[in-house]
Amino acid sequence: MTDDLQAREGHVEVRGGRVWYQVVGDGLKIPLVTVHGGPGGTHDYLEPLEALADERPVVVYDQLGAGKSDVPDDPGLWTNDRLVEELGAVLDEVGSPRVHLLGHSWGTIVAAEYALRSPGRLASVVLADPCLSIPRYAAGTAVLRATLPADVRAVLDRHEAAGSTDSEEYQDATMEFYRRHVCRLDPWPDSVMRTFGQLNQSIYERMQGPNEFVITGIHKDYDLTDRLGGLTIPTLFVCGRYDETRPEDTELYQSLVAGSELAIFEESSHLPHLEEPERYTQVLREFLHRCEA
Repeated sequence: MTDDLQAREGHVEVRGGRVWYQVVGDGLKIPLVTVHGGPGGTHDYLEPLEALADERPVVVYDQLGAGKSDVPDDPGLWTNDRLVEELGAVLDEVGSPRVHLLGHSWGTIVAAEYALRSPGRLASVVLADPCLSIPRYAAGTAVLRATLPADVRAVLDRHEAAGSTDSEEYQDATMEFYRRHVCRLDPWPDSVMRTFGQLNQSIYERMQGPNEFVITGIHKDYDLTDRLGGLTIPTLFVCGRYDETRPEDTELYQSLVAGSELAIFEESSHLPHLEEPERYTQVLREFLHRCEA
């Protein structure tokens, strides 16, 4: 956050505990509320979106279970429905009658579900690097995994068969996939490292699985595809050319939402707001302006 921007933070009570949030900027345009991915992640890697706080409030929050929010020991809380409920509580706390909503990665599930249930509260929704069908996502990451070097695939296969996915060798092999399809910057930005460093692995494994391409979590059959046509507010889809949520899948989602827009970032993978920050800010700013016009 730049020093000249006003910021305030607080906590909001949700089912299971307290969630931390922060509002950056006090501009007069409609606020932008962001929903981070994970699941079990934190807001840190979305900090570049605060560039938009020069003209509107930008809201970030840590979902329950990680970062600056409470960390209850109740596995039953880790569901998509509770995350949608949690988002509603954050919006109530923010207090603005209408907001723009941006979800990233797993956060697109939360954002899209909220947009379908409460469209009147939103000026627009941005579905960035969307994971809206877990079966489609799993099939896509399998295709991308098959392009990894043979020796890397052999390590992954061996440890998955042995149930030793927590081994250092396996983790090193997964990084080859991450460097290609999650973040192509070298080194990774500090904001990304902070998010990975705070990841609540229990939540991540319960909802997603051991990593980005082995999907064994409780929502492995989740699929919003047949409901996307119900989105009636201005919608922008975003992805990177090398994204683990592949462009062809994002293009499919976009084709199902009448009047929606699509931006593909040619030099990016799953984090184009970090990999191509200047163009990303411009694309997002112009979309928000069009919605408000």
